Amino acid sequence: MRTHLGTLPSRQHLPVAHSDPVLDVVIPVYNEENDLEPCVRRLHAHLAGTFPYPFRITIADNASTDLTEAVAKSLATEIPEVESFRLDQKGRGRALRAVWTESEAPVLAYMDVDLSTDLNALLPLVAPLISGHSDLAIGSRLARSSRVVRGAKREFISRTYNLILRGSLAARFSDAQCGFKAIRKDVAERLLPMVEDTGWFFDTEMLVLAERAGLRIHEVPVDWVDDPDSTVDIVRTAADDLKGVWRVGRALATGALALDRLRRPFGDDPRDRELGDVPPGLARQLVGFCVVGALSTLVYLVLYSGFRLGLGSQPANAAALLVSAIGNTAANRRLTFGVRGREQAVRHQAQGLVVFAIGLALTSGSLAALQTANTRPSHGTELAVLIAANLAATVLRFLLFRAWVFPSGAAPSDAGPAPAPTPAYDYDTDSDPRSAR
Repeated sequence: MRTHLGTLPSRQHLPVAHSDPVLDVVIPVYNEENDLEPCVRRLHAHLAGTFPYPFRITIADNASTDLTEAVAKSLATEIPEVESFRLDQKGRGRALRAVWTESEAPVLAYMDVDLSTDLNALLPLVAPLISGHSDLAIGSRLARSSRVVRGAKREFISRTYNLILRGSLAARFSDAQCGFKAIRKDVAERLLPMVEDTGWFFDTEMLVLAERAGLRIHEVPVDWVDDPDSTVDIVRTAADDLKGVWRVGRALATGALALDRLRRPFGDDPRDRELGDVPPGLARQLVGFCVVGALSTLVYLVLYSGFRLGLGSQPANAAALLVSAIGNTAANRRLTFGVRGREQAVRHQAQGLVVFAIGLALTSGSLAALQTANTRPSHGTELAVLIAANLAATVLRFLLFRAWVFPSGAAPSDAGPAPAPTPAYDYDTDSDPRSAR
């Protein structure tokens, strides 16, 4: 019996005579003394016969009060690839977080004890994670090619819930509740600390945060047969899920989540360049920068027109550009690049002033050229020339902000160093996992 530090539960680990596991499949259970043994034996037989790498099956006992713990320990003693993990508190999310945090396997998965999902989908589920192509993988009962057998009530609830996710959280994944998911260990190390839920909403929160951060989610159509003896309280679970949707939606709307720390470094994998993907976060940053830039330009033009009444064109341009540049840097810092707090704010403003000086040179040079060509240009002509010069300065400002002031590859100051990437394992599959995106 191995005892872990802090409040983590104990994991029974027996030494095995093979390499460290590539895949760790977790089965969270609560009072499943009858179904646990046939589930584990069936899963073990399937993996032993089809999975080409070392694996482990971890039973996560969520504070069961029946004989589940004894059954789990018996299976761990008998089968070298099986371990048991006992928790003193209930909660599927809590169990997955505890086991996945402790596991050293590069690919982590979980499935429900009823094995409603056809196990033939397990290898297609984890293959893109083993190869390094994707970050998370989920089984989908709502894909067109899925074959599902379940009652109308559960079908309605499932589809309604996913519609709620699409409408409220802009989720694009098709099935949040299917108990058949996998994640890379290096991604889990960054993602799990940001997931608050410890129950059934754990899956949804994890997927929403991953998707918002631009991580790659691979979907696998599954064959799924409903378990009529399921003990899940549908009404209570639905209520908890709706509370979770509200909490996550509010956090996303207020910018309370530092999602930049989760972003997949673009270019780490040569296939990123082959696919021609847009670097993660670029589209969102462009939108935010354009909005801030449009407002800044409007403020700049209003200030220039006001200053122009009492000053010459060049002093008015410098003063208006300086004031708008300070506001532009502060707005882009928070809204476009997601940097919060006072740390490095002075340095960012100083760098922003350097960018301002470059913009000043462009606009001042344009005014000087206009005045050389026309000694008394009209106010409208000056504004037109300044707008064109500002457009050029805006493009340059974005490039400098992204590459120098707020580097896109850098995590927020409180994120800490990024973990080392998990080595990718080659896997030869007949299907291209990219087609499931």
